Amino acid sequence: MYRMTGLAALAAAAAMLGIGIGWALGPQAPAPDVPEAKAVEREVITGTIASYGLASPAVANAQPQVAQLQPVPPPAAPMPAQARPSTATPSSPPAKTAASSRCENPDALGVHRTVQIDTTGGPGFGSDQFKAHDFLEPGEIVLTFDDGPWPGNTPAVLAALAAQCVKATFFPIGQHTSWHPDILRQVVAKDHTVGSHSWSHVNLAKKSLQEAKDEIEKGISAIAITAGRPLAPFFRFPGLSQTPELTAYLAERNIGIFSIDVDSLDFKLKNPEKVIASVMTKLDKRGKGIVLLHDFQQSTAVALPTLLAQLKAKGFKVVHLKAKDAVTPLPQYDAVLQKARAGQPVDGRPTANVVRTIQD
Repeated sequence: MYRMTGLAALAAAAAMLGIGIGWALGPQAPAPDVPEAKAVEREVITGTIASYGLASPAVANAQPQVAQLQPVPPPAAPMPAQARPSTATPSSPPAKTAASSRCENPDALGVHRTVQIDTTGGPGFGSDQFKAHDFLEPGEIVLTFDDGPWPGNTPAVLAALAAQCVKATFFPIGQHTSWHPDILRQVVAKDHTVGSHSWSHVNLAKKSLQEAKDEIEKGISAIAITAGRPLAPFFRFPGLSQTPELTAYLAERNIGIFSIDVDSLDFKLKNPEKVIASVMTKLDKRGKGIVLLHDFQQSTAVALPTLLAQLKAKGFKVVHLKAKDAVTPLPQYDAVLQKARAGQPVDGRPTANVVRTIQD
């Protein structure tokens, strides 16, 4: 139903992009552990670059190429504004007005409105697990991306979002940020909201309370240190696997918990066309929601330009999340991360500014 023009070309181009950049940036790193937990009848399965069958030397040595965006359809009729709940207050003036003047694409999907989240007491969002704070109006969506940053895939996601002047919320894995700090800084530089997704993506519900706290806090410290600026107090449990003790702990830390409304299932489908169909079918049925995608997944990076175009054509509106306050990393975990980096030179420059090709 949702066919993409030139999908095969897109997939091939993104494959070359992911591998070419993946081997050029950062240290060679293992893939994250495969989570074992099931939560609310969903199983999170995290793949690796090798799982796409793209690890041959010929592809690894290929020059990166940029996939072409699909043509943007005409703008849909505007949706009437409605009252805003007090739990998520829109900024003033509306973000769409400010963003439009900076957007080079007048027909872009853009940001419909920006809301500010007060995370005092650890509120939860997303109907998959929480019912108290449904702040989205009909037709509104929040785009969220988990498990990054990752070479090739995350930069491709950022490029697609920028082309449509869209802002999203990213929930990176702390360990991934330590492997690919330059890519996380690209996310920050584009003014997307950055939360946290634990240190190593283990099932926190199967850990002791202290082990789970360590995973949460070490992830926060790693991401905040790498980002170089205050982090949003937004957290998503790996696999959405939570416990009452852990939600209470996050409440003490004034960290908001983000579940989902729409699961793209990109981690299972691993096919751009199917990812698009999954998201659009569920949004057509629900009419709004917090959408879960993964910038770790190559299929998502390939699908995103066409997915954004279809969201625009269907009249969906993007809501950007911002935090009222920043999370404060705990000093003892900052010290752990700093100790792990002991002996490494302190250099915050992007790798592209340190190493450049002078002859091919």
